[in-house]
Amino acid sequence: MSDKISGGCLCGAVTYEVENDFKRFYFCHCKQCQKITGSAHAANLFTRHEAIKWLSGAKHKKQFNYPERDFTVVFCSECGSGLPFVTTSGKALIVPAGSLDAEPNIQPNDNIFWAERASWYAEGQQANKCDGFPS
Repeated sequence: MSDKISGGCLCGAVTYEVENDFKRFYFCHCKQCQKITGSAHAANLFTRHEAIKWLSGAKHKKQFNYPERDFTVVFCSECGSGLPFVTTSGKALIVPAGSLDAEPNIQPNDNIFWAERASWYAEGQQANKCDGFPS
């Protein structure tokens, strides 16, 4: 597929482009994704491992492997933003949706590791919606 989408970290030190041909889009509620994102869940897109081209910042890419759950995370050493990574099996590329510069070709498919979701998640969905900080 020739449709590409750019992405990168918050500070701009690491940039990439990826084919906008994602196969799955999961909201992952596992405890590890909660810790890594500092939020209720991660928003991860799955595609072929060869679908990415790194454009800049290779020296700023750092990787952490969490052996208890066959779990990896890649992040920018300058700003801490999550970055795409290949699964430990090598079968898929996982792209944090928030690292993309434009909308992906797919909508979320599933909430995974639902049993591990944050206890406050459901009530949080009912909270007030504001376009900025509440006044």
